[in-house]
Amino acid sequence: MPTLNGFNANDVDPNFAFEAIPAGKYLAVITESEEKPTKSGSGKFVQFTFQIIEGEYKDRLVWSRLNLDNPNAMTVKIARAELSAICRAVGVPAPKDSVELHNIPLVITVGQKKRADTGEMGNVIKGYAKRDAVAPRPQAVAGNNGTPPWKR
Repeated sequence: MPTLNGFNANDVDPNFAFEAIPAGKYLAVITESEEKPTKSGSGKFVQFTFQIIEGEYKDRLVWSRLNLDNPNAMTVKIARAELSAICRAVGVPAPKDSVELHNIPLVITVGQKKRADTGEMGNVIKGYAKRDAVAPRPQAVAGNNGTPPWKR
């Protein structure tokens, strides 16, 4: 049996379950990429780990899996198009290794999808854009009597 060398649960905050983040656009970077075999063993996918780098959900992680080696040609076509979008968003059009895509800010469009295994909501990445694609949020400009223009 593994020893826990004096671990005391009173000294560590307990782990808690993360809820899916709300759908929206987030500034993020790729922090990891790893090639893994598909469940069936008939192909491989690249799993990218994206870390949100600002805002309320800073440091949260979202994943994307690209089936770049798969017997289904349409699956590969979709994965290659998604990889193209990632490469364009980070400004590295012809990477030789996935690590070249790491730590370059980009905008990810995150959605929510019900997980088949648990029935809970999870996150999916629906799009990628260059960092400058994030438009500043409109600010309320007080006009007459402090009423914002869209409420006049």
